[in-house]
Amino acid sequence: MTHVRPAATVAQWVEVHRLAVAGREPVIARHVGHRVARVWLRTSRFADVEALATATLTLGPDAGAFYDLGWAQAATGRPRPALKSYEQALHLHREADDHGNEAATLTSIGAMYDGLGDRQQALTYYRQALPIAREVGDRAGEAAALNNIGRVYDGLGDRQQALAYYRQALPIMREVGYRTGEAVTLNNIGLAYDGLGDRRQALTYYRQALPIRREVGDRAGEATTLNNIGLIRFQEGDHAGAENAFVEVLEVFRTVGDRGSEAMVSFSMAVLLLRMARVDDAIGVQRRAVELAEETNHPALDEMQAFLIELEQTKKG
Repeated sequence: MTHVRPAATVAQWVEVHRLAVAGREPVIARHVGHRVARVWLRTSRFADVEALATATLTLGPDAGAFYDLGWAQAATGRPRPALKSYEQALHLHREADDHGNEAATLTSIGAMYDGLGDRQQALTYYRQALPIAREVGDRAGEAAALNNIGRVYDGLGDRQQALAYYRQALPIMREVGYRTGEAVTLNNIGLAYDGLGDRRQALTYYRQALPIRREVGDRAGEATTLNNIGLIRFQEGDHAGAENAFVEVLEVFRTVGDRGSEAMVSFSMAVLLLRMARVDDAIGVQRRAVELAEETNHPALDEMQAFLIELEQTKKG
């Protein structure tokens, strides 16, 4: 039988997981796999998490593995497969009366619907998650649900309501020492101020979020905040600053394998390059954006294709 040592390094845990899967020992494989996934998800190693969870699931259904798989799929621009994985995790958590993880999974399902543009369905899931998180004393889960409800209101254009929810979430994130969640909420507050037209205030919050995201090794989150800073620079006419930010963002999204986000940032880059009268460069970048959007079935595909046609017509004169 495979034995687990509490002080094992991540590399040792990975080897224990491999042996447990090979030896058909599901209890050890699930425990160790979920532990490794927690580390890798924080550092944006999404492809590795997907492979790990998939291997664990060869030993039978497991809520933790389905949840980790969903997270990896969501983080690499595949919301529909992620939704299916999260729904399987939710079913198993409910069967086990695991209310804490039920709340976390409801929040994640809500995030998928939000990303797919179904904000009312997202709110339905977040509002299911919030009282459960409070009931079980999951302060981080409560803060996550509050933060995500704020995101929905921001998406609906009600920025003041969004800020009200973010301001409830932020002190809880700080209280429990959830640095990743704190950075997410700071970034979202920045987005709300950006939507209100207060770019200076938005930058203040983005610049608070960015070092925390770097501190915790959240590469995907770092790229998201850098992208938001780049967009403000673009809006303010600092084209060189915006280009530098977008180049850095694209490098990170390629590294973590988030093709959906890479498509959107490529689109922004192409718009910027057109503004800088670099039409040939813009066409090359936009072709890449369309290719990525087609691969990921991105909701902005039609808009991206239309802009590529516009660029090609501009070149022809």
